[in-house]
Amino acid sequence: MAFSIFVLIIGLVYIAILELSKNIIAGWIVAILAMAAMIIGRVYLIKKDRYDKKTPFILWACFILVLIVNLKVTEPPIKRVPAVDNKNPDVTDVITIDQGDLTGVYNADHSVKVYAGIPYAAAPVGDLRFREPQAPESWEGVRAFDHFGPMAMQKRDSELYSSLSHIVGWNEYNFRFGDEYREEVSEDCLYLNVFSPENRQEDELLPVIIYIHGGSLTTGTPSYSEYRGEDLAKRGVVFVNFAYRLGVFGYYTADDLKAESPNAATGNYGLLDQIAALQWVYDNIEAFGGDKDRITIAGESAGSSSVNALCVSPLSEGLFQYAIAESSGISMKVPFHTFRSYEDAVETGNKVREEFNAASSQDLRNIPAEELVKTATHNGSMTVDGYAITEQPYLTYLKGENHEKALLHGFNVKESDAFMLGTKATKENYVELLAEDIEDYAKELAQVVPYDTPQRDHHYIVDAMGEAKGALNVAYSAMWFSYSHHVWNRWMVEQGRPSYEYNFTKTNKSLSNYHAGELPYAYGNLWRHPGLYDEEDYKLSEIMQSYWVNFAKTGNPNGDGLPEWEMRDEDQTKVLQLDTEIKMVDDPNEAIYEVIDKFQDSK
Repeated sequence: MAFSIFVLIIGLVYIAILELSKNIIAGWIVAILAMAAMIIGRVYLIKKDRYDKKTPFILWACFILVLIVNLKVTEPPIKRVPAVDNKNPDVTDVITIDQGDLTGVYNADHSVKVYAGIPYAAAPVGDLRFREPQAPESWEGVRAFDHFGPMAMQKRDSELYSSLSHIVGWNEYNFRFGDEYREEVSEDCLYLNVFSPENRQEDELLPVIIYIHGGSLTTGTPSYSEYRGEDLAKRGVVFVNFAYRLGVFGYYTADDLKAESPNAATGNYGLLDQIAALQWVYDNIEAFGGDKDRITIAGESAGSSSVNALCVSPLSEGLFQYAIAESSGISMKVPFHTFRSYEDAVETGNKVREEFNAASSQDLRNIPAEELVKTATHNGSMTVDGYAITEQPYLTYLKGENHEKALLHGFNVKESDAFMLGTKATKENYVELLAEDIEDYAKELAQVVPYDTPQRDHHYIVDAMGEAKGALNVAYSAMWFSYSHHVWNRWMVEQGRPSYEYNFTKTNKSLSNYHAGELPYAYGNLWRHPGLYDEEDYKLSEIMQSYWVNFAKTGNPNGDGLPEWEMRDEDQTKVLQLDTEIKMVDDPNEAIYEVIDKFQDSK
């Protein structure tokens, strides 16, 4: 009996690993048969009196070998993600754009049409690696766009690690059949997705929201459930998101590339992809019911920094009206992340070539993408390339030459916490940790945020903690994230342009008010996570979606029945608290900003 129970326990743990690894169902069948064979085989050998001291070792060796081989043989296949959750979706009518005729698919209740995986530029592979995006190819006949395109080439964790991370970080795991696959990743990634409402008037053109995903400019995919556009589309906008080049493929910088470029540009290929997607939407969105003269660009984290970059790029002028920026920006003198000097970018590019023994960037083009992506260097920052970005972004704002006519933006409570899980902060090393980013002003900041500041109301089990961890999280959440919105506000107020800032503080059973916690609320995807959000969460999501859609329509988030969101001005410095109670409150980080201002002024 003990033997059978032990086999069953191991088998069940193994099946759980298969599920978390997304192995195909055949792997489960093999595992069950292997368990049965172990138990029945032992009983049979005992009855035949052929069970000696060596037998258990042989049985266990065979059992373990079968499990190991099975884990490898039944690995999940590589597939593209379906555009909608409903199986065998109905196909839309044919529409026509310059590239050709196309169809999309309907969601379950036919309220939204989704056109997924439309190429907005040529595949940036081979000789087009490290070049400006080129025009997309056309096609003959009617082409079906019912699956998202591949995620951009990036380093990936195993499916097992990703599943466990989701359990720990999001307190969620959805067990369901049909997800036994691994999303395709490819250097050929320049595809976009359009979510268009079904119930619009024939000649009516709707405002457009173009969303740029985050991920430190090194990871991310537009198929991610938290910012799919079905629910916003139901509210009367056309929603678009897309993939763009990431990491070394998107932000590698080299002087020899600058010399060969017709625009004397290098280092911002991912940003140029975003501009190409924006241009494609401007040129084609009317075919999907969108108004090219009412485009709002939106993004979160590195996507928000990208929104800020688009606001200063001469290449995007006239292509959008408003901007939504969640949890990042680069309009201060010295951005803390996602932006670097050209000299630093070139130096990193030199290290990339040294790492791969490449004499030139052309040599790097000959290296398979699956190898180049493994670079140990960090290429997750934009730079002044003289083409997409012609000067430090703050200088463009100083001149008043930024493009956004109105701004909706803000930050969450625990912005930096997840990025600092491995850092132990103590009374002894607290100032030193602050000095890594704020240098000589670390001691002054430590007086504003003392080391014994209370710990957060929640932390992850893997957090290194330390008695100063609460303080460190508060300080870095302000430095890395909310300060950028404080500065952005100042620019907008100085220019007399509308600016509406929020502070997302709502807690829940999932990502709570950590970095990116607001996404499923703002884009209407709480329903994808049954059991993790309550009635108060859904009420807040309804209000946030209304704010976002109203802003896309008019540049003002306010509307009938909504709590008033006061516009920023010289006298009005409060932010809108997004929580069970929605109200204007003081920014809790004002004292921290004063110290960061001194640091920035010293530069």
